[in-house]
Amino acid sequence: MASPPRPRGLFGGRGFAGLALAGAAALVTGLIGPSTALAQEAFTSDAETSDNVTHVANVPKTESMDAFNSDLAFTGDYAIGGNYNGFVIYDISTPESPEIVSEVLCPGGQGDVSVSGDLLYFSVDYARENEDCGAPASSSRDPNGFEGIRIFDISDKADPQYVTAVRTDCGSHTNTLVPGKDGEHEYVYVSSYSPSSSFPNCQPPHDKISVIEVPLDDPAAAEVIDTPVLFPDGGYTGTSGCHDITAYPENDIAAGACMGDGILMDISDPAAPVVTDVVRDDNFAFWHSATFTNRGGTVMFTDELGGGGGPTCNEQVGSERGANAIYTIGGTDEAPEMSFEGYYKLPRHQSDTENCVAHNGSLIPTPGRDFFVQAWYQGGVSVIDFNDPTDATEIAYFDRDPIDEDSLVLGGSWSAYYYNGYVYSSDITRGLDVIRLDDPRFRVAERVHMDEFNPQSQPSYRPGRGNGRR
Repeated sequence: MASPPRPRGLFGGRGFAGLALAGAAALVTGLIGPSTALAQEAFTSDAETSDNVTHVANVPKTESMDAFNSDLAFTGDYAIGGNYNGFVIYDISTPESPEIVSEVLCPGGQGDVSVSGDLLYFSVDYARENEDCGAPASSSRDPNGFEGIRIFDISDKADPQYVTAVRTDCGSHTNTLVPGKDGEHEYVYVSSYSPSSSFPNCQPPHDKISVIEVPLDDPAAAEVIDTPVLFPDGGYTGTSGCHDITAYPENDIAAGACMGDGILMDISDPAAPVVTDVVRDDNFAFWHSATFTNRGGTVMFTDELGGGGGPTCNEQVGSERGANAIYTIGGTDEAPEMSFEGYYKLPRHQSDTENCVAHNGSLIPTPGRDFFVQAWYQGGVSVIDFNDPTDATEIAYFDRDPIDEDSLVLGGSWSAYYYNGYVYSSDITRGLDVIRLDDPRFRVAERVHMDEFNPQSQPSYRPGRGNGRR
């Protein structure tokens, strides 16, 4: 989630949403342990779906994770769900009967997650008094307050262990894992924004990201090794950092959604990303996230108009705002150029009490074809055919009724990702949903097995060869 380019409000990390978590430190902090009685014995869906979609399971949120659910990452038979109070590890070995294995209560806002082997990287975007999981909420005006990345050892999924924390300027709204090329290190790109002269650890102009280097044999020694400035001449009006970065390590490229700018980067040296192209769009209010096609020749950016809290999927807002924008990548390797091709906006108008706008999604791994599954908050989940980037169309959907028919209430799908045969949707208020796609166009995707999946560290894929590689 994001707020418009101003000091962060509802979902940006420095506004009133932080107050909802201020009391969380009073709870017992740390491992909550396995939950009970969450298997799906007689599941009944409350969603409307297209004929080629089946809603097969829902795992409700628990009392300890009563804050907003956020992003997802996957490793083996497990999904890891971020939450503004910490994170949850789900056993998805039987996708239609997922179960909670453990919960870690460690408040800090946002809760963006990336996984690498036995390591979990967790974004902290609301200041705490210190690095401890049980630290009380603090203020961004506190020079000793902590924001940044927490690192956990999740080798025992039932008993995760806190390893260390790395402070970063302006905290960590999102994080992106980039493997190193020496086999001995990996890198975490930290995106954050909304600086203020009154925030000692988040000073303007903040036209940069933080690069954390993690020694794989000693992750407790992780540290910030650089803070590359992406906009040395200043970004577009309102740009003061990036919201999210998607890396495609196999192709040595990354795409950044940076508030007022969409950027392409060369990450052939993962410790030193270099901006190679910048695009802007008058219809975009907030460049939020990005996804490449498997061939790497096209990139889709999303516009989080209204910061995720407003009803923008309606006739009044129209089809070109709060939408996806699709660009093909031309030029040369040394000087790539992104060219606009078309928009995609959710075609099913939502009510004025449903927050709805383009949000997080991933490719459905169908080699040679371009299909995308995407969260739209209370607009639900949309499956998109963008094989013709000038004419992207919806081919499947999952959609619930408004949470409240009379009042605008925050909720809906934050992230929707395809992983090993199913779509997993992190619903802000209603927990983890599991969706099956019953469509012959996606049968080849069922042959693509991934051992690990971070949607913001995009893998390449081929059918039937057990690869969805980091």
